[in-house]
Amino acid sequence: MKLMPLARRGISDSRLVLGCMGLGGSWDLADPITSHHISQAEAAVEAALSIGITMYDHADIYTRGKAESVFGQVLKQQPRLREQMVIQSKVGIQLADGVLPGRFNFSKEHILGSVDGILERLGIEYLDVLLLHRPDPLMEPDEIAEAFTKLKLAGKVRNFGVSNMSPGQIRFLQRELPDPIVVNQLEMSLLRHDWVDHGVHVNQKAGLNDSFPEGHMEFMQMENIQIQAWGPLAQGRFSGRPSDNAKEAELQTAALVKQLADENDTTPEAIVLGWLMKHPARIQPVIGTVNPERILACKDAEKQAELMTREQWYTLLVSARGVNMP
Repeated sequence: MKLMPLARRGISDSRLVLGCMGLGGSWDLADPITSHHISQAEAAVEAALSIGITMYDHADIYTRGKAESVFGQVLKQQPRLREQMVIQSKVGIQLADGVLPGRFNFSKEHILGSVDGILERLGIEYLDVLLLHRPDPLMEPDEIAEAFTKLKLAGKVRNFGVSNMSPGQIRFLQRELPDPIVVNQLEMSLLRHDWVDHGVHVNQKAGLNDSFPEGHMEFMQMENIQIQAWGPLAQGRFSGRPSDNAKEAELQTAALVKQLADENDTTPEAIVLGWLMKHPARIQPVIGTVNPERILACKDAEKQAELMTREQWYTLLVSARGVNMP
């Protein structure tokens, strides 16, 4: 089976994506954007580009729009950067507002209005990829198709994808969409390894507790949908920032990661990402840090994926699981 990664679709040849949720300061709209926030974004972009990251992931809700606004300021100051970038953003989540709870909205009106807001904040004419952020129980595929068609014809969006969706939900949408879904973004890491567990737990009692969608990895590969992993560094738990209540499996895995990094003259971040990227699905990690040093620490990830042996891959997995394979 030969996969068609985003590069072969003419979208992106970047094996890593920089997630921009950490830009723009706090999630409080009362806190204004400052020159510090713009400088922070500039430094993050500079670090990312220096290690070959050309794809950038946004969402209209990140710091309530300030993340996109700050990124837009960077593009405004350096217009030529747009030519070097693949920019992706997400719509469909409405944050709690007054008496209204947080909710999802895939209505045509909301999608179209959200994209206009994204383009205005980023100061660009089009998005390379637009993702639906989280499944909306009230979604109507024909209405979403109308919105996508209008956006495509207007030149505002070139490709479409989803985030946090199951194969069944993607099939349900794709029946009405005129263009193929090219991306599905999910939480995946050495810490969040249920995407592996679900496969190995077939015909096992342990599988009764699995929550990951059945057949997801196989479906994405058969349909040539790029799997993007959000949270791939697991908040640094295996690369020098263990949680306060870390379990033995987490501490043991962090030690193994460091050992492999030392043996390969690389960083723990590169090992953690390399483990994900070793998978035949060609998972594309979306690194969430905007710290230039941590971004640079990810430079060697693709090389480490190539170097990692099957035995090393399984050793890390079993350690992170905390239990042997069934």
